[in-house]
Amino acid sequence: MDEVNNSRPDPQDLLEALQREEQDAHRGKLKIFFGMCAGVGKTYDMLKAAQIQKSKGVDVVVGWVETHGRKETESLLEGLTALPRRRVEYKGTHIDEMDLDAVLARKPALVLVDELAHTNAHGSRHTRRYQDVLEILDSGIDVYSTLNVQHLESRADTVAQISGAIVRETVPDSIFEAAAEVELVDIPPDELLKRLEEGKVYTPERSRPAMQNFFRKGNLTALREMALRLTAERVDHQLRELMRSQKIATPVKSGQRLLVAISSSPNSISLIRWARRAAYAMDATWVAAYVEASRALSKGVREQLARNIALARELGAEIVTTADEDIAKGILRVTREQSATQLLVGKTSSVVFWRKSLLDRLIELSGDLDVVVVGRPDKAGRARRFHLPPPQSPLAQYALAATIAVVLSAAFFPLKEILGYQTISLLLLFAVALLSLRFGTGPVVLAAGCTALLWNFLFIPPRFTFSIGQPQDVVMFFAYFVIAAITGVLTSRIRSRERIVRAREQHAVALYTLTRELSIANSIDDVVEVAVKNFKKFFDADVVICLSESDGDMFTKPHPASSLHIEPKEFNVAAWVYWNERKAGRFTETLPFAEATYFPCSGPRYPLGVIGVKVAENERPSLDQETLIENFIGQISSSLEREQLNELARKSLVIAESEKLYKTLFDSISHEFKTPIATILGTTEYLLNSELIKDEASSEGVQDIREAAVRLNRLVANLLDMTRLESGLLKPRLDWCDLSDLIQGSVHKCEEELSHHHVRVDVDTSLPPVLLDFGLMEQVFTNLLVNAAVHTPAGSHVDISAKIENDRCIILVCDDGPGVPAEVADKVFQKFYRLPGSRTGGTGLGLSIVRGFVEAHDGKITVSNRETGGACFTLTFPTGDHDGRVNA
Repeated sequence: MDEVNNSRPDPQDLLEALQREEQDAHRGKLKIFFGMCAGVGKTYDMLKAAQIQKSKGVDVVVGWVETHGRKETESLLEGLTALPRRRVEYKGTHIDEMDLDAVLARKPALVLVDELAHTNAHGSRHTRRYQDVLEILDSGIDVYSTLNVQHLESRADTVAQISGAIVRETVPDSIFEAAAEVELVDIPPDELLKRLEEGKVYTPERSRPAMQNFFRKGNLTALREMALRLTAERVDHQLRELMRSQKIATPVKSGQRLLVAISSSPNSISLIRWARRAAYAMDATWVAAYVEASRALSKGVREQLARNIALARELGAEIVTTADEDIAKGILRVTREQSATQLLVGKTSSVVFWRKSLLDRLIELSGDLDVVVVGRPDKAGRARRFHLPPPQSPLAQYALAATIAVVLSAAFFPLKEILGYQTISLLLLFAVALLSLRFGTGPVVLAAGCTALLWNFLFIPPRFTFSIGQPQDVVMFFAYFVIAAITGVLTSRIRSRERIVRAREQHAVALYTLTRELSIANSIDDVVEVAVKNFKKFFDADVVICLSESDGDMFTKPHPASSLHIEPKEFNVAAWVYWNERKAGRFTETLPFAEATYFPCSGPRYPLGVIGVKVAENERPSLDQETLIENFIGQISSSLEREQLNELARKSLVIAESEKLYKTLFDSISHEFKTPIATILGTTEYLLNSELIKDEASSEGVQDIREAAVRLNRLVANLLDMTRLESGLLKPRLDWCDLSDLIQGSVHKCEEELSHHHVRVDVDTSLPPVLLDFGLMEQVFTNLLVNAAVHTPAGSHVDISAKIENDRCIILVCDDGPGVPAEVADKVFQKFYRLPGSRTGGTGLGLSIVRGFVEAHDGKITVSNRETGGACFTLTFPTGDHDGRVNA
């Protein structure tokens, strides 16, 4: 039993697999031709594969292929459709780029995009070509592309160490891993060097310096090993995933979870790449954590921090940020909160002699947590000891603190005889404590030292010297300095913590205020007004909000309550964000030339809209601000979705009440019609059968009255039948029915309507009885026959046949009239629908009632056109068995 339970698939895994399959079904497939470096034949093999696909009838186009003048590669372009390139002007130079819009408009089955790691020219929609490829894949188009191993983000540092060349253009590893197929293009290094000598890779002028630098045999061997190893790791991962999905016995998946501590240092880039490689090799999840202190960061440092976090996010890390004045304790706190099994930190380059380094403190406080120390790049240089830490406060504060110490000492000097030097020390100590309320730790310690020295020099006997005569004064001097420094530092730290708490409180207040106001919003307009007001209040930002139409189509103009007015060019950026549901605009790598940053508001069925945010200073928001903005967007999206659902519910309620009123009126009117109609029919029948009317004109008039009453009676019957169907109370009274009797009876009832048509019934009398409601089915055939009589010319044939196949009863009602247009075949069973050009007098209810009655018998009805002309209605029913059960 345990083995059976263990082999049973996990429902959550099955659900995730189905969701992945559904996403993949609507997304294009990426195939990467992967190699160790340029010249191994990636583009050549890609074009050969494209020619094979073209020979199979696949629509293949060339989005971008660079042949580098190689004739054998250019020959493979013959027969392939190449899209025109887009010319971009930048600083007076014209640069050709792939035309992304042309690819999306052409929408081929397969597009070739060479050089996946290429950086696009300034002014392009995306800064990197792989982002173009992602958009193409999202449009359902398959892509063939090429990539060298040195362009993988996580391998860039290793390649730089091997070859000495810094790799500038990189691709996130997630792109490589998400590829549906990776084909390794491999040749021995000696063969590649021979091709270089023959000029098959570069021109002879470029080949010689290349062979002397990057294309050395040792470099090529190392790169080849890296490409082979990476491909093997990918195959191993795929095999393990396949074994897990098929519930095949496999080693237990790694329970490791890595946390890498990052900062605003450029050296964090190599640390993040190392963590990515380790997580992939260990099949582990990983987190990138940043601990923010109260110290303000310069613009350049903030931008570097943003790049580090963006890199970690690109490489697949979860991003966690927190605030703490003690960086070591903050890192360890996040590590425990994230249940990480290993902590990855970078090796420090300098150590301050009077305090422990961050690395030393992490190791000391880590307990049983594994701490992995990652080496720094060679360019970082050797660690330097006895190094003064960089100032964390502005230099102006240091100067002002020293000046205040001098001014206060000078001010107290005339009072030395009155107050005594002991009292003056307390006053100076009080002044240092006050300085800590405004200045940072460094200026406070400087003020403590300056006041201590000045107190010694000006006030402690003997004056105007730094010597101290009395032992108790020596103790007092050192005690003064220690107390002043400790008091100032502790007060400064309390202020720093207070700033952190205040910032957290401000964020909490901002979210609470937004959530509270959104909760009382009663319409979509109220939600938009609340959003605009709160963005202005807490970020001093102008906002443009573009909401989708009620049917899910894209917006045509911004909401009137928006505080930011955008030009058509900016509107196109918002439209791109809406259709792709990804952030774009300023401070992003997609459409970075925009004035604002645009965020998608995603809903469960379709996008709800787009919010564009433009901060007042036009500077990149801090990390905390970006997080808060994203939280704002999430809350606003939820409120928009709520109000859309409320609006939909209100409309549904109105429609339901209207339908209820409509049914009530129809039911009442129909029943009120039945009595006078019955009277008219009875009277006309009596008059026609009596001798009261003797002249032909009067007899024809009475006959006309009777026919009109019959039509009116049929209309009322249809209305009543439709009411019964829509009430849900219709329950067929099943009994064994003879098909021949049923059909003949229906034909007899329609004798008058079919008097100018030829009716042919082909029902074998030996057919067994079928379990049906005789009255309902008679109405079905009556409506079908009347429909045939109305929509076919006089003299037409109406054929009725029945047979039993596979425990199903199949009945055909066909005519040789004009048939049913193919484009409206699905509409003929809709309520009140009438074919274009139909004769006046009908209501469009007959076929709708037919379908309702048939489906009430668990049957099915379809309509098609006969090859010889005319419409054919096919009814299928379960035959039932002779124990009274229905055979489905």
